[in-house]
Amino acid sequence: MIEPRHDRESFTISDLSAEFDVTARALRFYEDEGLIGPERRGTQRIYSHRDRARLAWILRGKRVGFSLGEIREMIDLYDLGDGRRAQRQVVIERSQARIALLTAQKRDIDLAIDELTSFVALLEVSRAQDTPQG
Repeated sequence: MIEPRHDRESFTISDLSAEFDVTARALRFYEDEGLIGPERRGTQRIYSHRDRARLAWILRGKRVGFSLGEIREMIDLYDLGDGRRAQRQVVIERSQARIALLTAQKRDIDLAIDELTSFVALLEVSRAQDTPQG
């Protein structure tokens, strides 16, 4: 979990790029998509604690396979003013669905690995029988 940074009031694009190991281009993309909204001071982007928290949500969501649309919906629910109840409910539901999908994919991958392992073992036995004994 990303901890709040109370030692700073704002962050530059370089600060967040370094902290989250993302490119400045990625941050500008998230800005263009309306996912974060830094303040502009001349040509410099100034990111708030809110932008930083939203970036943490974006990156976590991407890591676990959510689309940017799903991520946007989940983080935008924060602003409803209902004590984040709707946000928590949607995040729980989406996360449970994602867990179910990933579990099914993992099961399919495990079955494919087992099948390939058996196939390779069969081929190795066949190869060993074809090798001239000398």
